[in-house]
Amino acid sequence: MQSPLFAYTEQQSQERYAVQNPQLLRVALTGQDDVLARKGAMVAYQGLIDFDGEYQSQGRRQARARTGEGLDLMRCSGQGTVYLANLAQYIHVVEVEQEGMTVDSAYVLALDSSLHTEVIAVDSQYGISGSGKYQLNISGRGKVALMTSGQPLMLQITPDKYVNADADAIVAWSSSLRVQMQAQTHSSGVLRRRGNTGEGWELSFLGQGFALVQPSEVMPPQNAQIGQGVAAQFGMGQHGAHGQNQNNAWSR
Repeated sequence: MQSPLFAYTEQQSQERYAVQNPQLLRVALTGQDDVLARKGAMVAYQGLIDFDGEYQSQGRRQARARTGEGLDLMRCSGQGTVYLANLAQYIHVVEVEQEGMTVDSAYVLALDSSLHTEVIAVDSQYGISGSGKYQLNISGRGKVALMTSGQPLMLQITPDKYVNADADAIVAWSSSLRVQMQAQTHSSGVLRRRGNTGEGWELSFLGQGFALVQPSEVMPPQNAQIGQGVAAQFGMGQHGAHGQNQNNAWSR
C-alpha cells in the first residue's frame, strides 16, 4: 500500500514529552514516573500501560463539584509510549519550576504526577458574588502539556508594563503575578458585556512574569447545526472553548 499518509510517521525523541505534530503529543513511560492525562485523551499507546481513572481522592472530587474547576484525570503508568490529543487543539509543553504556573484547567492535556495542583479563586474587583472564577495552580518541578485553539501569544509582564486579557482567551500565567478580574468602568453595567463591543470580563496582570493567550475566545460546539444561532451561543459557558474541553472530559 502506498499513500502520502506514510509521511506521518512517529517522531523519535529521547525526551519524555515529544510533540509529534502540532496537535499530537507522545509521552514516554519508563515504569518509574507516571503521567496524569486528561480522561479520554489517549488516542494510541505501545507497550504495557495501565490507565487508572479512579485514583483521585474524594477531597479533589468534592473541590471539583464545588468550584467547577479541576481536572478529570487518568493516571498512565507502566512501560511504553502513550499518544495524547484533544479536539485537534495545538499542544505546547511547559517546564514548571519554582515560580509555578496558574492555568485554566480546560487547557491542560497532561502533567507529571510529581507536580502539585490546587484550586484557587480569582476575585472580581467589584465584589459581585459569582462574578469571579476559579483556576488551577500548578507548583513543583515537572512538565505540563497545554492546549490552545490556534497558535498562542506569550506576553511578557513587567512592573512597568501590565497586561489585560480577555477571560475567555487567557490560558495560563505565572503564579507570582497579581491578578484581578474586571469588567466595564461603570458598575451599573458590570454584568453586561461591554456596551456593544462584545467584550465582557477580563483579567488584569501586574508584576513580573508571563501570560499565555490563545488567538480564540471560543471554539464552535461539536455537532453544531447552521441556522440555530450558534454564533450567539459562543462564549465562556458550555458552548465555548472552556465548556467544550470540560464537557469532553465529562463525556468520557
